Amino acid sequence: MAPRHIRTVVAARADAGRDVVSFVLKDPDGWDLPPFRPGAHIDLYLPNGLVRTYSLLNDPAESDCYVVAVKREPDGRGGSRFLCERLKAGDEIGVGLPRGGLSLASEPQVFVAGGIGVTPFLSAAAALLRAGRTDFRLHVISRGPPPLADRLAPLVTAGVAELHDTSTAPRPALGSLLSGDARQAVSCCGPESLIAAFEAATADWPEHLVHVERFVPPPLVAPPEARPYTLVLARSGAEIEMEAGANMLDTLTARGIAIPSSCCGGICGLCKVDWIEGEPLHRDRALSTEERRRSLLACVTLSASPRLVLDL
Repeated sequence: MAPRHIRTVVAARADAGRDVVSFVLKDPDGWDLPPFRPGAHIDLYLPNGLVRTYSLLNDPAESDCYVVAVKREPDGRGGSRFLCERLKAGDEIGVGLPRGGLSLASEPQVFVAGGIGVTPFLSAAAALLRAGRTDFRLHVISRGPPPLADRLAPLVTAGVAELHDTSTAPRPALGSLLSGDARQAVSCCGPESLIAAFEAATADWPEHLVHVERFVPPPLVAPPEARPYTLVLARSGAEIEMEAGANMLDTLTARGIAIPSSCCGGICGLCKVDWIEGEPLHRDRALSTEERRRSLLACVTLSASPRLVLDL
């Protein structure tokens, strides 16, 4: 289960807004990096043992680099502070293979970003413009100047991005930004209050046209159908008795099974494990309906069946 790492070096770092630092990561020998979809995520393996997930903000056509932006969170778990305060140009850092990303279908696109949540949509905007598409709008909501203003400026000039400063005016109604047209694809990334308003505004939209990315995992409550179960590891034949609501990731880690993890709340997708038999109770916000037919996220999944068999 050990993840594949890519060796990268910090080619450049720069201040990118209040408490925000951007990093350009490149192969130490100048080779191209593995390709990625617009707005894909990478996991940064910090020298202090932490793993943190960030969206790529650059154009996927830039095959020689990954660019991420990190907002320093003084009350966070320590990853952003390490990156912003200690990672400097010339340092090496391990990077996981890119995963996920935004599906930029033929429908017109509307992106709603709260602050640093703009990062995946900058990548999407670059890809759309490169494809000759201007049928999208990026709305950036921030208190004061937005992060990554230098990357946003040409989008504003081109008429495909609009900035909303809540220090001078109330946050605009999400329904007005989405134009009430359920034929377009809409995406949101930002703080939970913004996402809650976005989900309310799109409650009646077709599911496949609505996409949400979160900074932090939402609170989770064990559903009533969760039950004690036997967790079976198919490759070794090991059987583990699990109490209702017990954390699968913690249990496997305690038994020496190395499963990579980052958010520990079902939003980053790093701890994905394939399952073979049983009835998982999926509580993540990262896997698609199709992915759930064969995979689960160990950090949040429970079981509604007496046995749950993993491909481990």
